[in-house]
Amino acid sequence: MDNQNKNQNNKNNRQGLSFILIVTLVTTLLVMALYQFQGAGSDQEISYNEFLKMVDDGDVEKVVIQSNQIVITAKPEDGERVGREYYTGLVQDDTLSERLYDAGVDYEQEIPDTTSAIVIQLLATFLPIALLVGMIVWMTRRMSKGGGMMGIGKSNAKMYVEKQTGVTFRDVAGQDEAKESLQEVVDFLHNPGKYTSVGAKLPKGALLVGPPGTGKTLLAKAVAGEANVPFFSLSGSAFVEMYVGVGASRVRDLFKQAQQMAPCIIFIDEIDAIGKSRDNQLGSNDEREQTLNQLLAEMDGFESNKGLVLLAATNRPEILDPALLRPGRFDRRIIVEKPDLKGRIDVLKVHSKDVRMDETVNLEEIALATSGAVGSDLANMINEAAINAVKHGRNAVCQADLFEAVEVVLVGKEKKDRIMSQEERRIVSYHEVGHALVSALQKDAEPVQKITIVPRTMGALGYVMQTPEEEKFLNTKKELEAMLVGMLAGRAAEEIVFDTVTTGAANDIEKATSIARAMITQYGMSEKFGLIGLESIQNRYLDGRPVSNCGQETASEIDHEVMKILKSSYEEAKRLLSEHRSSLDKIAAFLIEKETITGKEFMQIFYEVEGIDPETKEKKKEERIAMNPVEGIEESSQEEKAEEADVQETVAEASDDVQTENNMIEG
Repeated sequence: MDNQNKNQNNKNNRQGLSFILIVTLVTTLLVMALYQFQGAGSDQEISYNEFLKMVDDGDVEKVVIQSNQIVITAKPEDGERVGREYYTGLVQDDTLSERLYDAGVDYEQEIPDTTSAIVIQLLATFLPIALLVGMIVWMTRRMSKGGGMMGIGKSNAKMYVEKQTGVTFRDVAGQDEAKESLQEVVDFLHNPGKYTSVGAKLPKGALLVGPPGTGKTLLAKAVAGEANVPFFSLSGSAFVEMYVGVGASRVRDLFKQAQQMAPCIIFIDEIDAIGKSRDNQLGSNDEREQTLNQLLAEMDGFESNKGLVLLAATNRPEILDPALLRPGRFDRRIIVEKPDLKGRIDVLKVHSKDVRMDETVNLEEIALATSGAVGSDLANMINEAAINAVKHGRNAVCQADLFEAVEVVLVGKEKKDRIMSQEERRIVSYHEVGHALVSALQKDAEPVQKITIVPRTMGALGYVMQTPEEEKFLNTKKELEAMLVGMLAGRAAEEIVFDTVTTGAANDIEKATSIARAMITQYGMSEKFGLIGLESIQNRYLDGRPVSNCGQETASEIDHEVMKILKSSYEEAKRLLSEHRSSLDKIAAFLIEKETITGKEFMQIFYEVEGIDPETKEKKKEERIAMNPVEGIEESSQEEKAEEADVQETVAEASDDVQTENNMIEG
């Protein structure tokens, strides 16, 4: 069926193109013939002076004076029966007739036929215009019927039948709820009887909503692979053209084709291109609104019992027209969110099934280290890991390749050719160790996985990789405060060690400011403002940009509150680093030498300098496991995280004791 439609469209396009070429060719030949007829005459043009010289020399046999030129017939030369013909322009010359008479030239003057000349001139002028107008009328009629020049008004949807997309629900992971909703739609198309027997109706439409890269289009392709019914796929921008009315015409043509092949599925990707709200604002567009109106009319026009289902995808649902989202049009809104820990593990397994991996690979650790990544990010990481393995001459991917791929996707490739001065290396080293050390000193911070001062292509001169102990969906106020202290610790380390600061903390300050402002305006964590929403989020699935909901005076007070929180966090970071200056110096010196150290190496040096007894730490870990054997950290990776948590708790308690003593002394 797909090939038949494609052949029919190609045939129509060829017929339209052939018609245009024939009309153009006929018009060109006709105009050329008219001008040729109008200017038909002699073979060779000569000047008027040459003509007079021929008359004086006796070389002219006959002259015919026409309305716009003089035709000269020369006397035959030796061996010629007929003399050659020439022509020249007509010049106002009162002596010409007398000169021709004296030379014995036979001449005559034609009476001009003004009627034929006018007719020829009119034809040459208005015939091309008439043909052009006729072509425009023909194109307009074709477009009104869903056609047009080379298919301008026809739907250009790609149609898949059965499993031509090569994707099924087995290829989609991490979106179990979305798959379940779409499987119901597919099952309804396959077995409508078991639903209609209890009075259920097939949903007319389903809207896939979520951030970019989460698999909305992949889910639609999986529906095509599972449905075994015709599947029309196109983008929202495919409806919009420079010609007014083309979008509405394409919508009509699309639904006409779909109803002829029902049961079937229509998928419109990026529907926000035509489904924006009709608000009559500056950015409104008549062509887009006509297309939307036609889409709304078509969705109301077909019956659900015909088996016609409309799927659409967008990452901007807040700008869609309310009439498009009401029940009876898009009956279901399917949220395709970023995958959780289990979902990321499943996504990694799907994308790594055809990749050779060795026994060191632990996808759960990779999933835990990639919180917030979407499916396309994870697929890219697997591919980068495979490329990295080949680059290093290995025939299988190892865990180190996967972690390197995670870093490449998140922060870019290493820039080993960038040479920093020794002073810059010291500054960057202390900056990054400041982040890591404060994280280790706080109970609510995430454990450190890696510290490096090797520059990356995305602009980072160094960074600290932290891996959460478990998947989390909420953050407490203490955890957010610990984040702020950790983010500002790099700047604090610079000030403590070098008695100055650099530009390296710009990104840290930006992130800390964003978190502090969100605590006040969105999370209600400010004692001054309390439980009031001072900002709202726009484009939640894209950039998540906050928009102020308060007056100018309140906004100024918010700024003062943000500065107060950041100042307090910065002072806390300086306090922690000053109390553990020896650990800061020791770890920074080791990092300058090695350039990259692991979390284990970092914690080992930290233990030695702080004088923490590993045996005591081990006993505390065993006590924790004994108290909760079910969640007793059976896997080795989880045991290591428990160890780091124990250390953080021990050091944090020691820091609290020191602070208490200082307060007593000051008191």
